[in-house]
Formats: sequence, structure tokens, C-alpha cells
Amino acid sequence: MGLFDFALNIGKKLFSNETEAAKKIKEHIEADNPGVKDLQVDFGQNEVKLSGQAASAEALEKTVLMAGNVQGVKAVSAAGVTAPPQTGKVEYYEIQKGDTLSAIAKKFLGQASAYPKIFEANREVIKDPNLIYPGQKIRIPID
Repeated sequence: MGLFDFALNIGKKLFSNETEAAKKIKEHIEADNPGVKDLQVDFGQNEVKLSGQAASAEALEKTVLMAGNVQGVKAVSAAGVTAPPQTGKVEYYEIQKGDTLSAIAKKFLGQASAYPKIFEANREVIKDPNLIYPGQKIRIPID
């Protein structure tokens, strides 16, 4: 995984200055432990650089999304994270104004009722399926 772009001024506010950003982002990721060992987080010029060993491609993707969906982050580099190759097909989606997980599920998975699959794939990123916001990026597992 290379460099991912994110919306700078939306997302969860974790830090108030650049000095504390790396520590706060690391704590945020480790609180939900998506499966990255020896996680290191560096932050500068609104960019997060991650390193460590991911247990799976899914763990790496979730870690990138957790770091990127933070207010004050415009890009995430995961070049320093080792991970097994992705075995399934995954798409990334930026939530638009008016979106619901049901509408996103219908668009990508063919059925609105499949929204729990998207929620489960993003549980570390989306805490409540009814609380998503425009600009947030999520992963969509495609069968």
C-alpha cells in the first residue's frame, strides 16, 4: 500500500498540535487493535507515516483508514508496514452527503440489507452504522 489521500478538516479530532499528533493517532489505532504489531506512527505536515507488521491485508487497510479519518490528516503512507497480500477484492469509498450504509451496500453489493457486511468490515472506523459523515473513507469487501 502506498500513499492515501484524506480530507484534512473532517474526522475525529484527536490532537490540538503537531507535537502530540503521532502519539494520539497511535493510541487511537491501538485502542481498537486492528492487527498491526510493533506499530510506529510518525506525523509531520499533515501526513501520517505508518510502520509495523500487519497480521493481514485487512488489518493494514483498517489501520490506514483509522489514521486517515482523523481531523488534521491529509495523507497516510503505509510503505513501512509489511502485510500478507490481499486475498479478496476490496474497494475504497468516500462517503458523500446523503449516503447511508444501506445505500452504499445497494450500490456495491446489490442489496441494501447487506449493510452489516460493510459495517463489520469497518467496525474500527465506523462506531455506529447510523453515524457516518461526508469525506470519511471506508473499505468495501466485494465477494
